[in-house]
Amino acid sequence: MARPEPQAPAEPICPLCLRPVPPAEQDAHHWVPRSRGGRETAILHRICHRQVHALLDEDALARQYHSAQALLGHPQVAAFARWVSSKPPHFHERTRKSRALRRG
Repeated sequence: MARPEPQAPAEPICPLCLRPVPPAEQDAHHWVPRSRGGRETAILHRICHRQVHALLDEDALARQYHSAQALLGHPQVAAFARWVSSKPPHFHERTRKSRALRRG
């Protein structure tokens, strides 16, 4: 009797864009920032993770946007997730901070 071939583990699915996340694009996102006592993480695409932090500061993440559902309720995060969801899993593009975060 032949042994079944070992299968590679399935790539995690990004909870924002719903695309598979290749190992080279995986970033662990703390739902509540570590600086605010957060421990629980999720694997996001690097581009999705950077976009979240480009749009929202740690206070907003800790107070209001500490789940995928809450993040997708933010209009700019939702628009980004819709846009990037049609891109291939390895897609990457430079991320810019929002004007509000640049001003400090």
